[in-house]
Order: sequence, then structure tokens, then C-alpha cells
Amino acid sequence: MTDTPSAAPVPTDARDLDRARFVARAGWRGAERTVLAGDASFRRYDRLKLDRQTAVLMDAPPPHEDVRPFLKVAAHLKAMGYAAPTILAADAETGFVLQEDLGDDLVRVVLDRDPTLETAIYAAAVDLLADLHDRPGAAALDVPVYDAATLEREALLLIDWYWPLALGRAATAAERAGFLDRLRPLIDQVARPEVLVLRDYHAENLLWMPARRGLSRVGLIDFQDALIGHPGYDLVSLLEDARRDVAPDLAEAMVERYLRRRRDALDGETFRTALAILGVQRNMKIAGIFARLHLRDGKPRYLNYQPRVWGLIERDLVHPALHALADWLDETLPWDARGCTRPRDPDAAGTTTTEGDPA
Repeated sequence: MTDTPSAAPVPTDARDLDRARFVARAGWRGAERTVLAGDASFRRYDRLKLDRQTAVLMDAPPPHEDVRPFLKVAAHLKAMGYAAPTILAADAETGFVLQEDLGDDLVRVVLDRDPTLETAIYAAAVDLLADLHDRPGAAALDVPVYDAATLEREALLLIDWYWPLALGRAATAAERAGFLDRLRPLIDQVARPEVLVLRDYHAENLLWMPARRGLSRVGLIDFQDALIGHPGYDLVSLLEDARRDVAPDLAEAMVERYLRRRRDALDGETFRTALAILGVQRNMKIAGIFARLHLRDGKPRYLNYQPRVWGLIERDLVHPALHALADWLDETLPWDARGCTRPRDPDAAGTTTTEGDPA
């Protein structure tokens, strides 16, 4: 994930010059720089080290990226006492943000190192969600609503990008219409603007910081796409992880934990139906995004994750509310085109042996 630290490089192009100027203005001139990561977007991250201090530099070049939503959500989360990074300096015009260094202990990395921590870490992450969803004013942030049109547009990535990858052709008008006919009644059940949805709440976007106390043990990053939406969405993101297997019994225990903490606000049966719908919607979106990263962006490594994604889709399709969609898929998309070949199994998710960060 990291490269060898090096002295600040000599700027060679306009972006390098902008970066050097920003770092100097922020008081970090001459800092050593370590490349931390890139991701599926245009953003990249470096760790800066100056004397004994470290910070993380986000480089999010406009017009491809806009750091203002990240800054807004970070301030909101910090004000509520959560462990989002403190912003040390920012320039929205050039797309640079210098932020507190929360460390390298991503939940996935920690659990690869010590699987015995899994239940405790997931419980802490679930408790944070329950707390966030119960906080008055937590959803008052001025960000877009996760409405039906957005949920539908995301799910259509399956048709627009996975179809050509799996079948070697674009979806027909009839296939697209058939998909939407079965999808829209489901989307209508979960298009509810109730809570702040961080959007990518999973093991590679959360950090484990056990030296801190309570909910602050869970570090939050990569929340710039936050919306106001259904309380089940981030729980699904956590428990139906495209990059890491979460055993069904652990996932069920965490759903129960969440429901116990919000027992006065939620009906359990209705919420579980919503989780199945949101799980299918989210994982269909991911299957489409991974196909797009391969077909459009030349990043085939994301295809290694498709078996797990399809295993999660199949597990959610078992729910009675999704039978019409499941039947349509069975009629339209062959099993061998889904990244999985076994019959639908409610007790198993797809797995992959691929290691490391797909970004």
C-alpha cells in the first residue's frame, strides 16, 4: 500500500507546481512524501512527514473531483464528535486538502493481521451507525437526497456496463424495460431521506484506533459522497463488502445489534426487507462499476471481485420481496455470465482469493 518515503520531488508540471505551493503555504515545505494510495476515482493520497509530525495530503484534481463536499462532511462529523480527520489546510480551487493522519490501520488490514478482533470491530462500527442515525440534527447537513432517481440510476449500471461485459452486447430495450419494471417497486420502498449516509462505509474505508475511546475508535475517511437516505444503506455497505467476506452469522448478529439499539425507531421485518433491497441495489451498482473500470478505464483487476459481488446479490435475491427480480434475472442472464455458477444459496456469499486493495 505504501512506497518508500522520499524527499519532496522537484515539480515537473503544473499540477506538481500547484501541489508544491499548497504544501509550502500549509507550512510543510521540505516534507518527505510517501505515496499512500489511489482509488477508483482521480484522487490520490500522500503521507507528508516533517520532523516528527505527519499529515495526509489529498490530491483531488478539478474538474474531475471537488473537495468541497468532503470538507463539509468532515466538519459535520467532527462537530458531532466522530473520528473524521481534522482539516489542517485546504484549497478547494486547486483540489488539495491537508488532513490529520489517522494512521494505516484500515479495518481490513487489522483483521487480516488478527481475525479474532472481527466481532469487536464490527460491533463498534455498527454502534457508530446507530448513534449517528439517532442523533438529532445529524441529517441536517446540506447534501443531496438519496432519492429514487439516484438509486435507480446506480442500479442501471448493471445493465449499461455489466451486460456488455457478460454477454458481449448491449442490453436490448426490452431487457432494460423489464429490469426497470421489477426494480422500481423495490426502490420505492427504500427511497427515504432519513439519515446521513456516508455511502462507502466498509472495511477499507474505516480505521481501527483502539487507543481512542468509545465511538472514536472507528476512524472515518472517504465520505465525500455522503447523502441523506435510508438508515440501512451504510449497514449494507459494512456487512455486504465487495472486498472482504463477512460470514452470514456475523452479519446477522450485527443486524440484530443495530436493531436493538434502534428498537424504538424501526420495525425489524420492514428493515430487513429494506436491507435485502438495498443490498441488491448496491451490489448491482458495484458489479456495473467494476465492469466499467475494466471496459472503459483499463483496470481489469476489479473483475477479481465479481464472484463475491454476485454471491451477495444471490444471497439477497432469496428474500421474498425480490422474487420477481430474481425470476427475471434467471430468465435473462445465464448463471455462467454472473461470475458465479452455483444455485442461489441464502447462506453463502461469493468469495475470491484475490488479496490487496483493488484500487
